Amino acid sequence: MEAEKNIYTVSVYTENNIGLLNRISAIFQRRHINIESINSSVSEIEGVSKFTIVVIVTEDQMKKIIGQIEKQVEVIKAYFHTDEGTIYQESCIFKMKSDLLFEERQIQNIIKESNARIVTVNRDFFVIEKSGRKEEIELIYRELSAFGIMQFTRSGRIAVTKDEMKISTMLEAFQA
Repeated sequence: MEAEKNIYTVSVYTENNIGLLNRISAIFQRRHINIESINSSVSEIEGVSKFTIVVIVTEDQMKKIIGQIEKQVEVIKAYFHTDEGTIYQESCIFKMKSDLLFEERQIQNIIKESNARIVTVNRDFFVIEKSGRKEEIELIYRELSAFGIMQFTRSGRIAVTKDEMKISTMLEAFQA
């Protein structure tokens, strides 16, 4: 019987070094695992970067991958969490023709009902921003597609854990 695959959010705390992203993605590539989304940002700790990676794998695969990631010299600590253990969001922006905003009442309803917001409006186009769960973003995308989307960009997942992360305490001890 094959083990069940789940969605995991991986948090990798690292020094900010050139080439590290390539080496981390190679760990997944060697195992033929697709990265669903990836985000890189500063973390809550000064001088420490954080990768947030979403993959669909078995728990056993996930544990092995974390072990491989932590072998990278610049990696301070890596964690993995299920969706139940995280609070997460994605963001997206849509660029659409300005006439639609004034001529199609339904567009205003979609924006209002989805809790999206208009970021900018000019003569030629307007831009809508939406943050939320993947399903919410897919829904507004489907609804707006009927009117013609000029451009669309979506972020990777950003996440925080429901449980306390011990990384700050660990780093303070490490730096002392």
